[in-house]
Amino acid sequence: QVQLVESGGGSVQPGGSLRLSCAASEYISCMAWFRQAPGKEREFLSSINSRDIKTIAAPVKGRFTISRDNAKKTLYLQMNSLKSEDTAMYYCAADRSRCSTSGTAFNYWGQGTQVTVSS
Repeated sequence: QVQLVESGGGSVQPGGSLRLSCAASEYISCMAWFRQAPGKEREFLSSINSRDIKTIAAPVKGRFTISRDNAKKTLYLQMNSLKSEDTAMYYCAADRSRCSTSGTAFNYWGQGTQVTVSS
């Protein structure tokens, strides 16, 4: 069973930056970030596979960057130019199979880290 632990969330003003981290208990090929705001459906943000091929969702393209450090078994999400609409719980997800933008394709999930963007 792969364990994922997110960190790095917090409160920031609009236009600010945060970097989220997700530490995995073992190396796993596909890792991704999702978020869910109150009253809204879970939303795919970005994924990265074993060949470092990245997929990023249109709403965050140009502002969010996914990366991974395989030696540390850690996934990152650098978030810049944050907006109030980025306020949500952010989740790390992982799976051994091919990466997908659908949350149902991921077998492993972290507990989430809250990001609040407000002035």
